[in-house]
Amino acid sequence: MLDYFAGTLEAFRRLADDPQYEALFSRAADLLWEALGGGKNILFAGNGGSAADCQHLAAELVGRFLLERPAMAGVALTVNTSVLTAILNDYGAEAVFSRQVEALGKPGDVLWAFSTSGNSPNILAACAAAKKRGLKVLGFTGGDGGKLPGLCDCCFRAPAKFTPHIQECHIAAGHMLCGVLEERWSRRG
Repeated sequence: MLDYFAGTLEAFRRLADDPQYEALFSRAADLLWEALGGGKNILFAGNGGSAADCQHLAAELVGRFLLERPAMAGVALTVNTSVLTAILNDYGAEAVFSRQVEALGKPGDVLWAFSTSGNSPNILAACAAAKKRGLKVLGFTGGDGGKLPGLCDCCFRAPAKFTPHIQECHIAAGHMLCGVLEERWSRRG
């Protein structure tokens, strides 16, 4: 059981000790801030536990993370069951997010796409739809990154191969980015 926590700690140590992550998170924060500061939206897409992370981080933007500030536009594409089931029924699982990106995404918005393997067909299709519509793409993946990094403007690859550790890194990194965005928003006045 304690090996589990050792794996989590090892992944977090890699994040804390590797300077490449500081530069990457700075780029990710700039990408998100450019959209939010310009009145654009952050659209979130992910499957399973990553879908829960999408909802969680969208709530941090719309509600608040730590600071009182105006709401920021975060939309989880994982929550409207009528839309999800209609798309699944009529178009199949691969289109479940791309169809929503086509309907809701506007140039300057950001698609924040989660795939622990980097190879989820519906996430890859959503990224392709986002690029086609002029959205920026922030990817969150793990392991070797799969195909996802090739479709992203900025891609965070958690330094782990075990899915739960990847997801733990994702939510920690997402929280950190929400904190940076709130600080920038509060300085904006």
